[in-house]
Order: sequence, then C-alpha cells, then structure tokens
Amino acid sequence: MAKDLYETLGLSRDASKDDIKKAHRKMANKFHPDKNPDDESAKKQFKLVQEAYDILSDDEKRAAYDRYGADFEKIRGGGFYPGSGGGGGAGFEGLDLEQIFGAAGRGGGGAGGGFQFEGFGDFFEQLSGRGGGPGGGRPRGGRRAAPPQPGANVRHELELPLEKAVAGGQVEFYVGDEKLSVNVPAGVDSGAKMRLRGKGQPSPNGGPDGDLILLVKISDHPHFRRSGLNLEITLPITIGEAVLGGKVDVPTPGGTITLTIPPCSSSGKRLRLKGQGIVKGDRKGDLVVQLQIVVPEAVDVDSQKFIEQFEAANSISPRRDLSF
Repeated sequence: MAKDLYETLGLSRDASKDDIKKAHRKMANKFHPDKNPDDESAKKQFKLVQEAYDILSDDEKRAAYDRYGADFEKIRGGGFYPGSGGGGGAGFEGLDLEQIFGAAGRGGGGAGGGFQFEGFGDFFEQLSGRGGGPGGGRPRGGRRAAPPQPGANVRHELELPLEKAVAGGQVEFYVGDEKLSVNVPAGVDSGAKMRLRGKGQPSPNGGPDGDLILLVKISDHPHFRRSGLNLEITLPITIGEAVLGGKVDVPTPGGTITLTIPPCSSSGKRLRLKGQGIVKGDRKGDLVVQLQIVVPEAVDVDSQKFIEQFEAANSISPRRDLSF
C-alpha cells in the first residue's frame, strides 16, 4: 500500500460510500485482466484497486486507515487496533514500534533505549482499553458494547374503501390489540406506503423502536371503478332516455350533478365529465360514464305492438358487420 488508497481510486478523502462503489466499478472494469490479458501493469493496478476497495468500503478498516495510514495493517495484525474486536488487554508482542512510528517513537537521549509515550498516550489507552471518560475505549478485559440497535419494522396492510381513498382523512385501524390512526392523503392509491414512526417492534438493546409500514389496498366499490385519477361508472338508462335523450342525475365525489344524454344513445356509449374524478393536489381526474340501456322484465300487449311498429318504421341492421 505504498500508494494512497484514495488516490488509487481517484477519490478525495471525504468520498461517500456511493462514490467508493462507483469508482471501484469504473477502475476495476478498466484494469480487469480479461480486458488486458498481456498487460502486467494492468494486472498490478487491478490488484491495487481491489485492495483499496476492500479497505475503504469497510467502515472500521477505513477509519483505521484514515487515522494511522498505510501502517494500520501492522496494528491490525497485533489484534488490538480500535474496532478490531481483540481483547482489551492484548499485548504488544511482535510489534516494531520504530517501524510503525519511526524515530518519533524512540526515547530521547539514547540511554536505556526506552520509549517516551508523550504524544502517544491517547493512542495506547485506546489500544489497551484503558481510556477513561467519554470516548475512552472499551472496558478492560471485555469487548466493546454493541451500539443500540433499532427495533424491526412491521408491515401491515391497510384496506380502504374507495370513497375514503378519494376523500382522504383520518382512518382508525387495529394492529393486534392496539388501536391506531393515520391521516390518509386525498387520492391515495393501492400500493402506496405510509410510515408510522416508532410503532414497530421494540429495540432489543435500548435503541429506538422500529416503524410501522402501512401498505394501502383499495377495496372494490359496487358501482365505481378507478383508473389512475379517473373514475368510471356504468349508468343504467331507459329505452326512452336512450332514444329521446334527457337529463339524469349522476353521483360524483363532489356531489350529485346532472348529465345530459344525447338522443339516440346506444348501450356502451361513453360520456366524459371533466374534472369530476379524483382530486390529488393540483391534479383532477375525470368521471367517465358508460351508458347501459335497461329494458323492463315484461311488457303488455299494447307495448309489444308499439315496439313492432317502431321497429318497422326505424329499420336498422345492428349485426351487419358482425363476423368470426
């Protein structure tokens, strides 16, 4: 590791984990042996890139490298650099402090060759777990206590009737025996997620509770169907309304409005009412009305004769283009 690891990946020392991943992908692709089969220099660079990524992508190794430089591996080899997981009372055997710290680690004056710990006191306290007070390292003879972990998140399906999803507002529901409430935004759709902070599983070791993730599901409506911000309805009309036209009342999320049916409207004809669908923020959907002619279950003799006369006077061939 003679070369600076950040320089190897072409990064600054404040690079984020995302930056490190992207730089590694780019450099590894550039120097990969498969792309440079006869280039020893590329193979060497590829190895350096991998080494740099292995260290900088690991939070503990990166912290040690940032603090102690290339020699952090020697410290790690001794089993006691901060975060290595080694015992708090690990010895210093096998370490050449002069090699790690240079002449600055030597005792002044040469007599006895002893080390002066001035300037390195905090460092050795951290290594041996003897630091006192805030940030003073692990308790002697034990591992560093695990940091508080948040509790697990919990997922719950929240089923809403279409009218509540369209209008929005407060919804109450149960998770187990606990009654909860949430404010649903107007126009929410199936598949939307909402998060209730701190309503998930408790932490195992004193951390914050997890969150409750609500997965929205819109239940079917007996008359209306949703398509994005549009609402669709099948509107029953009489034979007279279909032939002669007329005005009929139609329910909408904003209240009842009057729809004009054009004369001679067949079943299946679609009429669009602009802005009468779902409102979400500054966007408005439409209400699409599909006409469906409804005939009586039975008619008297006079009506039958009238229909026969009507058919004779207004002959059409509705199935003329029907084919297989």
